[in-house]
Amino acid sequence: MRNALGLMLASVVAAVLIAAVWFWTASPRVAVAAAPAVSTPPAEHLAAAAKPAHDDVEFTAAIPDKPAAAAPKPACANPDALGVSRVVEIDTTGGPGFGFEHFKQLDFLADKEVVLTFDDGPWPVNTPAVLKALADQCTKGLFFPIGKHAGYHPEILRQVAAAGQTIGAHTWSHANLNSKKLNEQQVKDEIEKGFSAVKLALGAAPSPFFRFPELQHNPAAVAYLGTRNIAIFSCDLDSFDFRKGSTPEKIVQTVMTKVNKLGKGIILMHDFQKHTAEALPELLRQLKAGGYKVVQIKAKAPVQTLAEYDDAMVKDAKLPVSSLRPVASVVQTVAQ
Repeated sequence: MRNALGLMLASVVAAVLIAAVWFWTASPRVAVAAAPAVSTPPAEHLAAAAKPAHDDVEFTAAIPDKPAAAAPKPACANPDALGVSRVVEIDTTGGPGFGFEHFKQLDFLADKEVVLTFDDGPWPVNTPAVLKALADQCTKGLFFPIGKHAGYHPEILRQVAAAGQTIGAHTWSHANLNSKKLNEQQVKDEIEKGFSAVKLALGAAPSPFFRFPELQHNPAAVAYLGTRNIAIFSCDLDSFDFRKGSTPEKIVQTVMTKVNKLGKGIILMHDFQKHTAEALPELLRQLKAGGYKVVQIKAKAPVQTLAEYDDAMVKDAKLPVSSLRPVASVVQTVAQ
């Protein structure tokens, strides 16, 4: 009897032990341990954790799962704005020419595309009014300032740059470079002083874009610009906004008549002219209504000005270079 009871007790103990071992090895357990160190930044780590699994999709570096987020663009307050349809980048190596008025090889505009260009600024009242008209339509242009004017009104030219407009140069004094009165050195001086003056006014080099005054192309000057890798811009249609008796209504009519005939083009205007500033809001509205789209032009790299002309501009400037500092950094109210 005693032996039987002992045998039964041993069997129960063995069964309990077997059950415990089975439970320990078969049951899920949660391990509690210190989190391992990670080398990725916290933001990247969180992004990786939040990324859904795609076990059935093959990913490559060329085609990412999600495109990189672009820098946010300023919202346009005008829901029906003309805007900018596309931006093109110009490689100015060799000094290419644009505008069918003189250059017919490089035609980069599609039907119903226009480029807005403005000469002879910067100028008080008129240039800011042109900038406002462009801003109201959330669109961009290409400006060709005169070097002397840039020296007179550097603060206005910096407004042009701050608005995201493209800036080239239009000689130092608006001299006709095709005139027999100018020798080769004087032509070179007009070109280089113009770019250096714009650079001094902006505090940074402009784009290597050049327009000849009166669209008068001196062959030697064209060749020289090629050696300097500066692109030349003529036009496809002229607004003739500089003519005596010009009015805002005539400017709008002239441009719209020509662009409707051509179907596209580089438009020549002048931010120096009062009537152009007055005409621009209506012109932009009519371009929008006509289905036209604006192309903005940018340069692959800024112009490389020549040190001798940069130094000459600084030396001859009526105002010291420190005048380029904003007013708030020069003059502050300390008591009131």
